[in-house]
Amino acid sequence: MKTLYIAMLACGMALAQTKSAAPAKTAAPAAARTAAPIGAKAAAPTAAKKVAPAAATPDLLKPNTLRARSPEMYKVKFTTTKGDVLIQVTRAWAPLGADRFFNLVRNGFYTDAAFFRVLPRFVAQFGIAARPAVAEVWENAKIFDDKVLQSNKRGTLTFATAGENTRTTQIFINYSDNAGLDTQGFTPFGTVIEGMQLVDQFFSGYGESPDQGRIRQQGKAYLDRNFPNLDRILKAEIVREDPAPAAPAGDAKK
Repeated sequence: MKTLYIAMLACGMALAQTKSAAPAKTAAPAAARTAAPIGAKAAAPTAAKKVAPAAATPDLLKPNTLRARSPEMYKVKFTTTKGDVLIQVTRAWAPLGADRFFNLVRNGFYTDAAFFRVLPRFVAQFGIAARPAVAEVWENAKIFDDKVLQSNKRGTLTFATAGENTRTTQIFINYSDNAGLDTQGFTPFGTVIEGMQLVDQFFSGYGESPDQGRIRQQGKAYLDRNFPNLDRILKAEIVREDPAPAAPAGDAKK
């Protein structure tokens, strides 16, 4: 029954991202349509002097400008309404996911983002931008899937998905050891190393009532008006970048 329960909740997580203005099933991931996938080598310039084009200035309203490669290991601090939560990301676990999270955090995407779907003993989900203009441009900025190399254990962070190659910005923190998600393509890329007891305290009284479509369209104002008790990220920042090889998963602090 536990496996069936997890599978049902996972399906809800996937479908939750497609409730409003879902892209056509035949649409390719944005990274494939507009540029090479993250991590792919750029084509050699054809100019005689072979001068590489200048890198685009990072702009949160232009997803294709946020394509930096992340360090092999880095730490992110979420200053939340419950206190500070420290996350360690290991790029080897999920390179594309780690790169995406790094770029979003470094450019302020998660400022004021709410934990809008908190299900005790399962997950705390967040990742829709507080500003509608930002949420709109990132809704279809998909990245390719990473191979699942780690299990969805308590405290791990994983991108939510609406199917194959549909990860964008939404993430959940596992409250329990949700191994049933491993075979469904949910790929952990980091883990909470400090403050998990605060994550356990995130307000869960609204269940799945917050409407994701309205969050995208109206932003923080919609949540403040209708769901004032939701916890949120006040600030997300990179606090350490470590170029050293990632430690084995078993060595991560819990």
